[in-house]
Amino acid sequence: MTKLSVFHRFSRTAPSACALAGFMIVAAPTCTLAQNPAPQAVDAQSPAAEKPADTQKPDNDQAPAGTVKVNVDVVGLFFNVKDKHGALIPNLTKDDFQVFEDGTAQTIKYFSAESNLPLTLGMLIDSSGSQRNVLDMEKQVGGAFLKQILSDKDEAFVIDFNVDAELVQDFTRDVHRLQAAMNKVKINSGITMPTLPGAGGGPVPTAPTAGTVLYDAVYLSSHDMLAKEVGRKAMILLTDGEDEGSRLKIKDAIEAAQKADAIVYVLLCADRGFYGSFQMGYSGEGEMRKLTEQTGGRVINVGNKFDKLKQAFDQIAAELRSQYNLGYTPLNTKLDGSYRKLEIKCKQNYKIQSRAGYYATAREPLPR
Repeated sequence: MTKLSVFHRFSRTAPSACALAGFMIVAAPTCTLAQNPAPQAVDAQSPAAEKPADTQKPDNDQAPAGTVKVNVDVVGLFFNVKDKHGALIPNLTKDDFQVFEDGTAQTIKYFSAESNLPLTLGMLIDSSGSQRNVLDMEKQVGGAFLKQILSDKDEAFVIDFNVDAELVQDFTRDVHRLQAAMNKVKINSGITMPTLPGAGGGPVPTAPTAGTVLYDAVYLSSHDMLAKEVGRKAMILLTDGEDEGSRLKIKDAIEAAQKADAIVYVLLCADRGFYGSFQMGYSGEGEMRKLTEQTGGRVINVGNKFDKLKQAFDQIAAELRSQYNLGYTPLNTKLDGSYRKLEIKCKQNYKIQSRAGYYATAREPLPR
């Protein structure tokens, strides 16, 4: 497994001294990558809109060194439409929608109701001490979800986070590898229990170093894993939403996810008994709602109930298969790094589930 931190970024380049060590050192946790446009900025049937075939991947099933980039000034949006009861609304057309950037109406350049475009998915699993009684449930149901949702065009990765973050499985289309990676995840409370010589062999607790680097994990998943991918991108967090010890803040995690054009879903898996036994208050849901509302996902509270977790995954699968996709060329052409607010309106007043904005950042040039 590759440990990740805001100062150690996983390397997906050709083998080098750093790559062989499993990480590369960066000067600071900056986030300068551009928002990635949707693949329909080119013809949706063109090669740029598809993932590379498995036969083109290295033998270890890791992603190839090169990444596909689309160098066009188009903002792409994936979104869901729901009625007042939360039911998904299919079969709408381009004429049913208006899109606004900073309150100014934009001209929609392309629109589709595709639900089978390639998906890149990150599974982030909280394995801190508070998840002890729900982790096995998460691994079982999450593994079944991956088998259900991933097609031969899709790929996913798995990150485990507690006192630090680890890349348990890099990008792969192999569901068995992903499931095996999830099954490897173990609780790490960050508290060691060494045995002192001459003390009768009894464990003596050391000073606790417990932590849950949730915000760091979201940043790393966004910035280091998803930012240079194209197409539909989503993260699913299995966590109680509590962060302790991250170097970064929730705003940094949100910004990185927005710049990566990644939809974030949070499945709140909380063992209420754990918090009660330690007389601790539970307060993770509020920050998780900020994260999901800004990126076009949502929070689903499942507690420690197996059936609720399965239903939540089924809902996410349905939403990912029922996304509309539109793109527009912004009237404001300045690439000044500023944040632009987005709003999609439906003429039938249905609820739109979409990200709240993007960062107008200059894109990297296409490699020659």
